[in-house]
This record gives sequence, structure tokens and C-alpha cells, in this order.
Amino acid sequence: MKRICVFCGSSSGENKRYRAMAVELGRALAARGLGLVFGGGRVGLMGAIADAVLAAGGEAIGVIPEDLKKKELAHTGLSDLRVVGSMHERKALMERLSDGFIAMPGGFGTLDEFCEILTWAQLGLHRKPCGMLNVDGYFDSFLRFVDHSVSQGFIRKEHRGLLIDGADPAKLLDLLGRRRPPPVKKWLHRP
Repeated sequence: MKRICVFCGSSSGENKRYRAMAVELGRALAARGLGLVFGGGRVGLMGAIADAVLAAGGEAIGVIPEDLKKKELAHTGLSDLRVVGSMHERKALMERLSDGFIAMPGGFGTLDEFCEILTWAQLGLHRKPCGMLNVDGYFDSFLRFVDHSVSQGFIRKEHRGLLIDGADPAKLLDLLGRRRPPPVKKWLHRP
């Protein structure tokens, strides 16, 4: 792996550990020689992880749509800032630039980006590892929902295995590095 895409909030949230874990993950990426691909903002968790990667001598590539460039306060000190025309282009470019994906605490945008990437893995459009950095149980309810979806027959058990979760940045990176997503056969059963 050369680069990890991190989806996270343009806010820092209410829990100070969210920001602390963004900094820890950023340092861990740089220490392993892994570049960061992220949403391109200089505020919130996005800014915290990018600044940590850059301060540790790592590579940080931001991908931001033109209309969000001012709203999310685009980070101007990155290794590379790519400005795209739409959110769809943003996600596609982030996927192409990355060898793995991590979701950190965030809102609708974070979940949208991560769930789309996870869906692409389910459909066999990529075979890159996908993980959630579950800081202080932030994603516990989401993970229970996924397990409920498995029990109700909407997500297959083997596809549940596409989603890795952990609370420690270094350990999560280890898991992503070792993970080889299962081959996707037929994901839909027809009656």
C-alpha cells in the first residue's frame, strides 16, 4: 500500500479524542511511509490529520469539489490539492488515488463517502481494504446496524467481512495492510 484515504469530519466534534486520534493516525501514516488522501479541508478532523501527516514529513493529497473549496476552507499547504467538479468526481478520484480506506468520526458526508466505497468493494469494483477507526465507540451503532442487516438478509456474511473496525490507529493500519478482501462472486440472489 502506498496511500490511505481517510474520510472524516470537517468539524472536530464534541469529543477531544476525535481530534487526538486524527493526529495519531496522521503520524502513524507518515511513520509507515503511507500517503494520505482526504477531502482537502483545513478545518476539523480533515485539517488535523493533514497537518499531522505533513508535520511528520508525509504526503497529503486533498481532493475537493470547486463549490466546497471555500465552504470547507481548502487546505493550501498540501503536497497536492486536486480541485474537481462534483462530489461524484471527488469520490472516484479518491478511490483511484488510494490503496485502502478508513472512516473516522464525521457526519453525512463521511458516511456517504465511506458507504459508497464499501459498496464498490461489495460489487467487486475494487479489492481494497476498508476500515473504521472507532474512536470511543463512535461507530458502535453503525456496526450494530450492519450486523442487523446481515441477520435480516440484506448484507451477506462474506460482505460483512469487507468492513474492518478498530479503536487504535496503528492496529487498524496493521489490519488493513494484512487484509485481502474476499473475492466477490454473485452478490445478489435472484428468486
